[in-house]
Amino acid sequence: MRPHLPLISSHQGGRSALTCRFRCGDACFHEAPNTSGNPYFGEVLAGALSRRAVLGTAAVVTLASAAGASVLPAPEARAAGGGSGHGTRPGDGAKGLRFTPVPPNTADRVTVPPGYRQNIVIRWGEPILRGAPAFDAERQSARAQARQFGYNNDFLSLLPLERERGVAARRQILVANHEYTDEVLMFRGYDPDAPTREQVEIAWAAHGLSVVVVEEDRGTGALTPVPRHALNRRLTATSEFLLTGPAAGSELLRTSADRTGSRVRGTLNNCAGGTTPWGTTLHGEENFNQYFAHASSATDRRYGIGTGASERKWERFDPRFDVSREPNEPHRFGWVVELDPYDPDFTPRKRTALGRFKHEAAQPRLTADGRAVVYMGDDEKFDYLYKFVSSRRMRAGGGRAARAHNRTLLDEGTLYVAKLTGDSPAAEIDGSGKPPADGEFDGSGTWVPLATGDTSHVPGMSAEEVYVFTRLAGDRVGATKMDRPEDVEPSPRTGRVYVALTNNTDRGASGKAPADEANPRAANKHGHVLELAEYGDDPAAEGFAWRLFLVAGDPEDPATYFAGFPKERVSPVSCPDNVAFDPHGNLWISTDGARLGSHDGLFGVATAGERRGELKQFLTMPKGAETCGPVIQERRVLVAVQHPGEVDGASVEKPASVWPDGEGRVVRPSVVAVWREDGGAIGV
Repeated sequence: MRPHLPLISSHQGGRSALTCRFRCGDACFHEAPNTSGNPYFGEVLAGALSRRAVLGTAAVVTLASAAGASVLPAPEARAAGGGSGHGTRPGDGAKGLRFTPVPPNTADRVTVPPGYRQNIVIRWGEPILRGAPAFDAERQSARAQARQFGYNNDFLSLLPLERERGVAARRQILVANHEYTDEVLMFRGYDPDAPTREQVEIAWAAHGLSVVVVEEDRGTGALTPVPRHALNRRLTATSEFLLTGPAAGSELLRTSADRTGSRVRGTLNNCAGGTTPWGTTLHGEENFNQYFAHASSATDRRYGIGTGASERKWERFDPRFDVSREPNEPHRFGWVVELDPYDPDFTPRKRTALGRFKHEAAQPRLTADGRAVVYMGDDEKFDYLYKFVSSRRMRAGGGRAARAHNRTLLDEGTLYVAKLTGDSPAAEIDGSGKPPADGEFDGSGTWVPLATGDTSHVPGMSAEEVYVFTRLAGDRVGATKMDRPEDVEPSPRTGRVYVALTNNTDRGASGKAPADEANPRAANKHGHVLELAEYGDDPAAEGFAWRLFLVAGDPEDPATYFAGFPKERVSPVSCPDNVAFDPHGNLWISTDGARLGSHDGLFGVATAGERRGELKQFLTMPKGAETCGPVIQERRVLVAVQHPGEVDGASVEKPASVWPDGEGRVVRPSVVAVWREDGGAIGV
C-alpha cells in the first residue's frame, strides 16, 4: 500500500542561531523577499497528462547497463526481500551502496561505516602558496590568510592532473569554495560591535576559492596537499574578477571604483558549484546580501539587503559595502563564477547570462549537439528553479583554441525559469502531506524564457534588468515558488535532474504561499527531492515532467516517501542540500540543518532498478557541522566539514567542538577523504 502523508511531527535540532547569523544573515528570521502573488497552476492545466504519461511513455529516459538499455521503473516499484535498513549487511544494497549504514548519532567526529578509513586532507589555514607561514590561530594575519587555505569550505571538485615527474596517477587538483567566515570562532575576544581592521581583512582573505594540488598515498589511500605547487591558488574578497556576458558594462553594474561595469573586486559567499565538461569549475555566490549595509527599498530590489549596519561591519572599512554610498555594488555579486584551475593566469569570470540571485550551485551538462545547459537553484524560501542553454557548442579536444572557445560558452544563450504544474486539483493538496487521488505528487512543467542575449522576454523589463534583477523577472512571469531550491544535478547515466529542496517552515503560513503539488507539506521542516525529466530526453527542451523522488524525514513518520522503497529499510534523512552522483548512478545527498536530533550527514540513494529509493547513511559530521561537497569517486568519498563547533554560545574561549585536532586547539573547517580499508571500490 502507498504511505499516507499527514502533517509531520515536531523534531528538535536544526541549524543553530549562530549559523543563521553568520552564514546567511538570519535570512529565515526575516520576511521572505518574495512577496509576489504567483498562483498555483494545478487549476489551470487543461487535459493534464496522467502520471504514467508524464514520467513514463511521454518522457522515457533510458539507463545504459551491461545488459543493454532499460527504462527506469515506475515509482511504485518495490525491492524484493525483507530486513531492516539500520541493520543491513555490508554486502546488501544497490551496487555502490553495499556498506553498513552509519546510525544517527551526535558524536563529535566524522563517523564512517565499518571497514572504512578517513583522513583530513586540508584544514583552514594550512599553507598552500609560496611564502605562506604555518597556521597560528593566535597570530593570524591577512597576509598569511591570503596564502593559506580559506575558511568554511563548501563545494569541492577533484580534477585530473596530467603526468608530471611520474606522479600524475597519484595527483589531482582540488578546488574548494569558502562560503563565509565565523568570526566568533576565529578570533579570541572578538567584539561583533567593534571588529578591528585586521580581523576584517583576515575575513576578506578567508572568503573566496582555493585551488590546491593533492597527492594520494598509495599505501594508505590518504590525500594530502602539495604545498607551493605551481597550480595552487587563492582567490579572495579582494581579488580581481571580470563581469562578462550580456549585462557586462551595464549602468546597473558601474560604481565609482569601476566606471566600466566590468571589473569586480572579490567573490562572496560561494556555496555549491559545478564542474564543466571542458574542465573549468563553477561557483555560486549565494547569501551576498548580508555583507552590505544601509540599503533602502529602492536599492535592495528584492534581495534582502538590510537597512542598518551589516553583521560584520565591513562598511566601516570599505565604502563599497555601504549601499547608501555605492548603490550598484551589490549588483556585482550573486552571480555564477567560472574558474579555470589549470590556468593560474586566467582571471575568473562572473557570467551574467546565468542571472543574478542567491546561487546555491550551477551544474552543467551537454545537449546532443554540444550546447551547454546549466541548472541552478535560488536558495531562498519561495524562490525559483532556473536553467541556462548556451547558443554555441562545445569544441572537443584539449588544444588552446578549443579551451579558449569553451571558456566563452556561458556568455551567450537563453535563461529560463521553471513553472511547475501539478496534475491534481488544488483542492486535493491540503498541506497535510496526504497524496492526491492519483496517489502521486507529480505533474508537468515549463521552462519560461526570461532573456536571450540582449533580448528580454519579460514585459516591462530590459534584458539588462532581467539579468541583474532576475528574481523580479521570475515574479513577473509567474514562476513556481519552491521550498528553498539548492543543488540541482543531472544524472550522467539517465539524464534525469534531481533538485534538493531543503525546507520551508513558512509554507502555508498566514499570508504565505500555500502548499502545492511540488511543495506539498505546510511548515515543511525536512525538505524533499524533486526528480524531473526533460521532454524527449533533450536538455534544451522547454517542457519537462516531474515527480517527488524523496519526501524527507523520519521513515516512521507517515509524511515521508522514499520513491516507493520499503521505509523500514532506509535511514532517516532531513534537509537535503548538496547532491552528487557516484559511478553507479546513485544519488548522494549531504544535509544542512537536519531536524531529527542527529548530526548532519551524507547519504546514498539508488535512483533506478528494484532498489530505487533505498537510502543509506554513509557518514555523520562533528558537532555543529554541516556536510558539504561532496565528491564521490570509485574508490574515494570527499566531503567538506563546514562550520564545526558552530553552536549557540560557542567561541574561541568556549569551544563547542574539539574537532579536528583535539582539546586546546581551535576548531577548524576541513576537507575529509574516506576510503575502504582494503582499497576496494566504495559500496561494492
